[in-house]
Amino acid sequence: MRTIVPVRVMVPVRKFFSRSSSGAMFLFASTLIALVISNSPLAEHFEALWRTKMGFTIGNFSIYKPLRLWINDGLMSVFFFVVGLELKREVVAGELANPQNAVVPFVAGLGGMLLPAAIFVWFNYQTSGEAINGWGIPMATDIAFALGVMYLLGNKVPLVLRIFLTALAIIDDIGAVLVIAFFYTSEISMGNLAIGAGFLTTMAIGNVLGVRSTLFYGILGIAGLWLAFLLSGVHATIAAVLAAFTIPSNFEINKERYIRRTRYLMKKYIELPKRKTKARMLAEEQYQVLEKMRKSTDRAVPPLQKLEHNLHDVTAYLVLPLFALANAGVEFSGSFAENFGSSISLGIIAGLIVGKVVGITGFLFVFEKLRIIRLPASLNYPLIIGTAFLAAIGFTMSLFITSLAYDDYANIDRAKVGILTASLVAGTLGYFILKKAINKLPELDENLDNH
Repeated sequence: MRTIVPVRVMVPVRKFFSRSSSGAMFLFASTLIALVISNSPLAEHFEALWRTKMGFTIGNFSIYKPLRLWINDGLMSVFFFVVGLELKREVVAGELANPQNAVVPFVAGLGGMLLPAAIFVWFNYQTSGEAINGWGIPMATDIAFALGVMYLLGNKVPLVLRIFLTALAIIDDIGAVLVIAFFYTSEISMGNLAIGAGFLTTMAIGNVLGVRSTLFYGILGIAGLWLAFLLSGVHATIAAVLAAFTIPSNFEINKERYIRRTRYLMKKYIELPKRKTKARMLAEEQYQVLEKMRKSTDRAVPPLQKLEHNLHDVTAYLVLPLFALANAGVEFSGSFAENFGSSISLGIIAGLIVGKVVGITGFLFVFEKLRIIRLPASLNYPLIIGTAFLAAIGFTMSLFITSLAYDDYANIDRAKVGILTASLVAGTLGYFILKKAINKLPELDENLDNH
């Protein structure tokens, strides 16, 4: 039996898969550059660059933060905004809209978050200081790197597997956002939080009233909601996710009305008399008709999808590579072996490689045996195990949580060693396990067809 995936699911998944895989190459290049510079004579200057304080003063109000924090709190908010848009799309009209489709990646995601955290705690519960704070680090999945490795396997990868990994990573993102919101916040300023809530309410009301201007949501979201959360102590990236959920996801004109409108304008455009203009410019009548067509098309596309589409390239080719450049540097000196053997590093390695794989696969196996869930016919356990290893590539999100969990640079370096080691091992194992499992699929399909 073969699983048939609707075209409405296949097209956006393939486009997303393509963007994620190409973005992973930029992310990998930035990581490599950061590692090379961190182990060169420029290392001290490189680190000093990210610690340079930048900011602005307006009257009595001033805010100055190191460049690395502007990237982690500011630019990464763009990434989390896109995550929020993807979450809303999936909940409103995607794989997570149908509870039956959502339950399998939800169970897998739950196992892939709880067991890694438990393993890290087991390694660090007896240590002193802030080491235990990193329990959220191995819970993360880097969807760009994971899909990038899957892309290397070529067109033989079943579409159902790509959808499963994407949905699993989205569930994982939800967990990461909740962990950051509830456990990785500093002292909370209720006054600034109330101001942020006011801006969020205004944006939500704008959605209900039919406001579709991205400028409206942009000004209130950045100058109001994001800044208020930044000053409140609740991490600013949470504001980005909340802002995403206020963006309208409905279209202003439906498909039938859009088709009628477009056909009318096309006919009008064709019937316009030909007029010679200088420099091959459009005649005014032609311009007016084309402008009406553009506005009609704009009204047929939900603002949520427009923003998600426009910001994907920004996050893939600018935000995430710049984040990796600022955060992925590790010095491979004599202290590397010491960092590798630390409880933090070992907890992250075991949490990601063992915790993710056993958590995802084990939870699915147990819940399936209890008949709480039913796996798709074309999703077997060798494929699930290989995908679970790809989900163990924590990288970007793990580095981000590291920046929230630790203040001590020594602990940050220990965590980086664990994250880079685990991500490299998990990606390599995941690639070869999936390659072997996928190569057996045609043989499996032939046997099934014979029956």
